[in-house]
Amino acid sequence: MPAPQKTARRSLLVTSATLLSLSLPLSLPLSFSLSLAAPAAVAAPAPTTSPSATPPAHMSNVGGARLGQAGTQVNPSGGVPVLPKDLTARSWIVADAESGQVLAAHNAHWQLPPASTLKMLFADTVLPKFPRTETHKVAVTDLAGMGAGSSLVGIKENEIYTVHDLWLGVFLRSGNDAVHVLSAMNGGVGQTVQDMNAHAQELQARDTHVVSPDGYDAPGQVSSAYDLTLFARSGLQKKDFREYCSTVRASFPGETKKDKTGKTVRESFEIQNTDRLLSGDSDVPVYPGIAGVKNGNTTNAGATFTGVAERGGKVLLVTVMNPQKKEHNEVYKETARLFDWGFQAAGKVQPVGELVPPRSAQPGTSPSGGQAGGGAGGGSSAKPVASAAAKDGSGGMGVALAITGGVLVLLAAGAFLVNRRWPLPDLMRRRTRP
Repeated sequence: MPAPQKTARRSLLVTSATLLSLSLPLSLPLSFSLSLAAPAAVAAPAPTTSPSATPPAHMSNVGGARLGQAGTQVNPSGGVPVLPKDLTARSWIVADAESGQVLAAHNAHWQLPPASTLKMLFADTVLPKFPRTETHKVAVTDLAGMGAGSSLVGIKENEIYTVHDLWLGVFLRSGNDAVHVLSAMNGGVGQTVQDMNAHAQELQARDTHVVSPDGYDAPGQVSSAYDLTLFARSGLQKKDFREYCSTVRASFPGETKKDKTGKTVRESFEIQNTDRLLSGDSDVPVYPGIAGVKNGNTTNAGATFTGVAERGGKVLLVTVMNPQKKEHNEVYKETARLFDWGFQAAGKVQPVGELVPPRSAQPGTSPSGGQAGGGAGGGSSAKPVASAAAKDGSGGMGVALAITGGVLVLLAAGAFLVNRRWPLPDLMRRRTRP
């Protein structure tokens, strides 16, 4: 899929799904459980159960030496706005989704519990494997092993669900039950964890170690703001991923019962996205141009969030991990402030690093068939595969097309080649207006 390098870099990985009408934000609490880069010159520290209060002295420098340094990394100069002063997150990153440039970061490679933001890696790994129309009857064993207090979408054993239903449960309600059912379809939790770790290595997300596919707190399960941003960037190349992460509300199948007349019926109920920048809340308005991606919250992780938004032809990815200020919706408030800064700084600030391409996109390497495939059911039998080259050092983006079975892969020569469908659809832009 040849294209001029300049045009390819200007292409965009994200497309917003058609959003259903939004009424009042979901009133349920957000206490739900969860869930690229050249070889690092400095090896990342071994995963630990609980992070220390301060970042380690030595972190991975994947994407640039400055990203391995503790503290805030930014290049202030004339015309560059000052970073927000009320940021309390342990780690955060602001990156240009098109070029891969990291505009600013704070402890970008600090290995921390990811909570449900890890579900982005789960989706990027498993979503391509099953058509959205495929159905599955839930067995009792499918729902075994979920952590206490897990967030649930409400899946019932012995009921039949489509893959489309299950992914709505993963993205909108962060349903660990949906994750476990999809994992069972994928050969079990153990196989899925193995697949996720392998895919993280393919994406060169070297700070990440997966123990539980749903992101539920587990000893040794860690990721970083840098890696979570890589997962979002890779996932957003897939049509179905983009659709699910940007859907505000949807109908979900309920339990089969008999009505008063004795007739067997199966009604549905509404689910809403718990991403407050997408759905809004009493103290957090819908963020203009927001299009996903994933939130999370656990005891060890605190609140985590990765978001993508577009404004004025620029598309940014922001990841925020564990704000220390414990105000309501603080993770979204700090994310919004970083988005505001990023859109003001884009085109003015010199980057401090880059989001690197997957291993298979590097010169002289063979792509790993299927690991970064596109969303099934996206209207084509060809599966987009994450791929890129970084000749210009920008970590530009691209999409390779893998013909069914992984027989043929077309690698872009200088950047990911992706479907650009921005600015956001009118429906979404109308929703963001006062």
